[in-house]
Amino acid sequence: MSMKTLLKIGIYLVLTAGGWYAASAQSASTRKPNIIFILADDLGYGDLGCYGQKVIQTPNLDRMAREGMRFTQHYAGSTVCAPSRSALMTGQHTGHTRIRGNERFPLLPEDKTVAEHLKEAGYTTALIGKWGLGEEGSVGVPRRQGFDYFYGYLNQTHAHNHFTDFLWRNEEKVRLANEVVYLETGGAKGIGSAATKRVEWTQDLFTKEALQFLDRAKQAPFFLYLSYVSPHANNEHRLASQHGIEVPDNSPYTNRDYPEVEKAFAASVTRLDNHVGQVLAKLRELKLDDNTLVIFTSDNGPHAEGGNDPTYFNSSGGLRGIKRDLYEGGIRVPMIARWPGKVKAGSISSHASAFWDFLPTACNLAGVQSSIQTDGISYLPTLLGKGNQKQHPYLYWEFHEQGRKQAVRQGNYKLVYLLKDNQIELYDLSRDPAEQHNITAQNPEVVSRLKSLMEQARVPSAEFPFAQ
Repeated sequence: MSMKTLLKIGIYLVLTAGGWYAASAQSASTRKPNIIFILADDLGYGDLGCYGQKVIQTPNLDRMAREGMRFTQHYAGSTVCAPSRSALMTGQHTGHTRIRGNERFPLLPEDKTVAEHLKEAGYTTALIGKWGLGEEGSVGVPRRQGFDYFYGYLNQTHAHNHFTDFLWRNEEKVRLANEVVYLETGGAKGIGSAATKRVEWTQDLFTKEALQFLDRAKQAPFFLYLSYVSPHANNEHRLASQHGIEVPDNSPYTNRDYPEVEKAFAASVTRLDNHVGQVLAKLRELKLDDNTLVIFTSDNGPHAEGGNDPTYFNSSGGLRGIKRDLYEGGIRVPMIARWPGKVKAGSISSHASAFWDFLPTACNLAGVQSSIQTDGISYLPTLLGKGNQKQHPYLYWEFHEQGRKQAVRQGNYKLVYLLKDNQIELYDLSRDPAEQHNITAQNPEVVSRLKSLMEQARVPSAEFPFAQ
């Protein structure tokens, strides 16, 4: 073979290799973005440094806010766990979503979740952590609701024990080295428990699983729903500790002059922050940063369980109320979104959004049309700073405990209705975000309009009946 022929072959190989590389680069650049949704449990609006917390250390989430967008008017789906998560998964508020209270009803096959939508768009989907929307053997278990992989707790009461003796991997029980005692009486019979021997903290296990999932799924678009239980308390009983805030130890607050329960609460939040930091570091290691939207938020406001005092660290951030209230402190939650090169670093948004907006936002990102009726509005225009951001005509919540409650927000006005006492309260959040001044008497027309919206916002539910 002549030198001229060899030269031609060499040039051909270089050109074709270059063409292959260019095609691969183009494929990578046009790949659908990965989505990671990280959910805390009972974390208050004021529990993070970037939201005004002065004592509890949250350096990773504070950095995430500096590198992304911080929302100041984002709302959970409800003021307790299960309905909040149902709203998140189905894109429907608690007047429409299947699960509207902390009862053990499962999602049904017709309840199409965000995970199912993303699977249709070619995503690998995983849930790691707490589910709470379907028990063992029901149609509501994660892998029958769009998730390819599941590791964690099915039952939310089981999730209260952070040192449980088993977790679920898909449909199989995985035994842990912890030893526990289960309740034999009460509403949590057979589910509520506390550890008598603590070896493995489930929040650490969730982070380990999440990092392994990222290693496995890095070649294709993925959706990871990482649902921690911190800083929720184990409020079933205290057999293994003097309080219900379960952490391996109280560092870095061990030597602080705080009550023991508050040391543990602060440690729980800081450890949660560390878990988020590990996930973000893994994205950088895998060079997935620029193609991954990460959202961090909480399922409702701060709790007063397990001996915790939510006023000690100002967990509600100056807002009125806590978990189980429909005042702002019970439902307004921190939300941080990070996507380098896409979401403007250090930006702050006052766009009023809620959990049921995540499904249309994720569909918008994935380029798939939602095939169900939702109450959500995509906040992708806000995230990207492009296009016209639609606004909600109103936001609605209902709560099926404590005599039943409803709330509706339209513009800056918010109406709270306490059915047990037949009490109506109206607040102007632009002037009174702490909801200290009930202005119903001065605004009868506004009250009438919002009360009408409240009645229109819900459809009847056999599982969660509501007297009008």
